Amino acid sequence: MIPTAFNTLPLKSPLLQNLDSLGYSAMTPIQAQSLPLILAGSDVIAQAKTGSGKTAAFGIGLLSRLMVTTFSVQGLVLCPTRELADQVSKELRRLARFTDNIKILTLCGGVPFGPQLGSLEHGVHIVVGTPGRILDHLRRGSLHLKSLRMLVLDEADRMLDMGFQEELAAIVAAAPSNRQTLLFSATYPESIAAMSATVQHQPVTVQVEALHDGAQIKQLFFLVEKDERVAALARIIGHYRPESTLVFCNTRKECQEVADALTQRNFSALAIHGDLEQRERDQVLARFANKSVSILVATDVAARGIDIKELTAVINFELTRDPEIHIHRIGRTGRAGEEGLALSLVTAAENRRIAAIEEYLGTTIPRAELEALTMPSAAPLKAPMVTLCIDGGRKNKVRPGDILGALTGEMGIPGSEVGKIDVFDFHTYVAIRMASANLAMARLSAHKIKGRFFKIRRF
Repeated sequence: MIPTAFNTLPLKSPLLQNLDSLGYSAMTPIQAQSLPLILAGSDVIAQAKTGSGKTAAFGIGLLSRLMVTTFSVQGLVLCPTRELADQVSKELRRLARFTDNIKILTLCGGVPFGPQLGSLEHGVHIVVGTPGRILDHLRRGSLHLKSLRMLVLDEADRMLDMGFQEELAAIVAAAPSNRQTLLFSATYPESIAAMSATVQHQPVTVQVEALHDGAQIKQLFFLVEKDERVAALARIIGHYRPESTLVFCNTRKECQEVADALTQRNFSALAIHGDLEQRERDQVLARFANKSVSILVATDVAARGIDIKELTAVINFELTRDPEIHIHRIGRTGRAGEEGLALSLVTAAENRRIAAIEEYLGTTIPRAELEALTMPSAAPLKAPMVTLCIDGGRKNKVRPGDILGALTGEMGIPGSEVGKIDVFDFHTYVAIRMASANLAMARLSAHKIKGRFFKIRRF
């Protein structure tokens, strides 16, 4: 039996203390299997789904190998999307809380080069970013990898799917050959084996079972006509009334059309796809994560990096062609011991996809009739929160505590009315319960934050 206590690993005391303070009482299966190998310096191929604890696995390994007194890039994490890069950076900063003076920098496209150049000049230990922007900095000469000790390719399968092969090859060519390389992937297609052969040295493969606990996820297939999908989706959401729903579509165009159709039916819905500007993507994700939007409509690529801990339902507007991707879609609900709904709209023409999914799962998925669903007389379920956007962020030295203080100070709103606070470089999003939104808006508009007034908008 593999030991699962973190104190069985050769970790420094501050890191162990921090893990304890974060409530990391025991390692997840992917951590227990991969961390001893990572800490021993081995190259590792780790197959694990989103939500398995993989970020902490390579994050603990990264932090353990740093020479903190040397301000040079010693760790590089490559991610397919900015959303995932931001999520990884936040987790690494949490893990590094009790270790003094560690500098972590996120380098992604869609934001100006200037602030990134300034941060690199001051020196950083770990860089997290997307392949395109990392390669831009390498070519500019603003990023140097001569001191790199560990390279991590997170969600490597998706980076290959998105066509980053050339960028990855160029980045690897710029890194020292004696580095440690970790390759994390949700799936294990042949392309991953081919990539490993070019970037790793005698890697050890670790696999964690990709299937999810069926007892925690209630799966149903609803047979519909192709031109009735939107009406069927509205009926399903109206019947089950999930607080937080992720709807998967197969194309960007379909995503926006479905979100618009739901909005016209008075549902609280937004779409996320590759046609959005980066700031729009940040805003959409923040609003969904903080429960001021109930329904997010996404493609598989856009959904990578979304980590919503309490996702009530996943609905497949259309089945994916890949059974393994279906498993990863529905695995976003029913986490942490909570029950989840995984509902799929299927047509008679999709029998092959249905059969492939059931064969992969080794079970028959129950069919359900739309006609059996009751539509409540109440209005569509509205989101419980609203989002206030503050035009100031990390680069303005704004911290969550500053926002909370401005909201809850003398004669302010109760702290229980404040939800999730997301601080980005130049913007901050704060969730407020609907009943307190007007007062919160007035408080933030009337009070200085970090010695100045910021523009406040409501979504």
